[in-house]
Amino acid sequence: MRAIDLLTDMAQRPLDALAALPDLTNETANAHFGDHPNSITWLLWHTGRMADLQLAQLTGEEELWQRYDLDLPDAMGYGQSAEEARAVTTQNIGKLRSYTQEALEQVKAYVTSLEDDNLDDVIDTSWTPHVTRGVRLVSIFDDAAQHLGAANQQAKMTE
Repeated sequence: MRAIDLLTDMAQRPLDALAALPDLTNETANAHFGDHPNSITWLLWHTGRMADLQLAQLTGEEELWQRYDLDLPDAMGYGQSAEEARAVTTQNIGKLRSYTQEALEQVKAYVTSLEDDNLDDVIDTSWTPHVTRGVRLVSIFDDAAQHLGAANQQAKMTE
């Protein structure tokens, strides 16, 4: 099996987790189950922003964020305080979900455009060891799968 085939499969996993998330009201999406600061809204926002920002860094293309009017922070969510996380709310969960889905679909499309040899390219020297394209992609998929899994867990609390 080629590494790109494996990464393409990995890229589908967060999309499947997002598809499994039931339709939600804005109120439910903004709720803080178990008093956790990360609501479903925050989890979707962070997943979309994380994938979108990192893909833009890999491709040099404009972020999808510029085309969506979500009235949410332009950040990614790393290093936020609990209060900052709680402040991430939406009045349009459907639009936020669409943004997150499109960001993840674009990451998957990017992966399918690569060859196995591209995965060893060093793309970030600010870390030790340096980060390769393959490692960055695995990081995106892992983060997305974890956060969308948490969103699905929270959604089950509403049933």
